Parts: sequence; structure tokens; C-alpha cells
Amino acid sequence: MTHYEGDLRAIEGTRYAIIASRWNARIVDALVAGARRELAGNGVAEHQVDVIRVPGAWEIPLVAARLAQAGKHAALLALGCVIRGDTRHYRQVADGCAEGLMRVQLDYRIPVLNGVLAVEDAADAEARAGGSHGNKGEEVALAAVELVNLLEALP
Repeated sequence: MTHYEGDLRAIEGTRYAIIASRWNARIVDALVAGARRELAGNGVAEHQVDVIRVPGAWEIPLVAARLAQAGKHAALLALGCVIRGDTRHYRQVADGCAEGLMRVQLDYRIPVLNGVLAVEDAADAEARAGGSHGNKGEEVALAAVELVNLLEALP
């Protein structure tokens, strides 16, 4: 039996893109900082990371599709924050973004990591952006490096 597993060694010359929402900027900036820190800590040089800012989470899948089609990045990291409000809009944005990211990943066969928080309130967002629940930006950065490594190893 053959066993395949990625590790956290960045493959030389690979590029990563962070697509980040400007909405809920304080939270998203903490996610971006965490992702950049983890990428750097695992051998991805700063010049190998592009950060693209979009208005909100709804716009992330469109930009992800454009970048995936261009084929210059080994993985795309989507970072944003959608906080529940008084209407259904929260659910539409969060679910639509997640579905769009999955579609890009499968259509273009490139890792697209979903680090878009869908949370109940600001305290929940803070807990996931460097607080008591860690930093989702760091988590998706590690997953991105591992997936790129794994895809290189697969036949």
C-alpha cells in the first residue's frame, strides 16, 4: 500500500495568493497577518505572496476564479468575516462565498482555502482572529502549504 501525505515544507518557487475582504477590516487584518506569518515561518518568502483586497466576502470567489484561471499561484487563501445580523443576508453571503470557493477549487484543481469566518457576533470573530480559538488565517496558511506539497507528491 502506498501512503501519501503532505508536509509543511514550502516548495521552492511556489506562489500563494491571499484574497482578503476589506469588510470587518480589523478582524480580517488579523487573519491576513496570521496567514503571512505562517507562510513565512514555513519557507514561503514575502515576494511569493500576493495580497489582493476585495470589498467583501461576496466578491472573493470571483477574484479567486480569475487568479486560478491565470495559473500563477499554487494555492489561494480566502480570508474574510461575515457577522450575523438581523436579516438573512449573513447566511446568503457566507454560504454563497463558501460554495463559490469550492467551485473554483474543483473547476481549476487548485487548493482554495476557506478562511472566511461566519460568526454570531464580534466577540466570536475576535476569538477566531488571534483570540482564544486561535487564528483561522494561520490555519488556512498551514493547510495551503500542506496541500501544495501533497499535490506535488500525488501521481
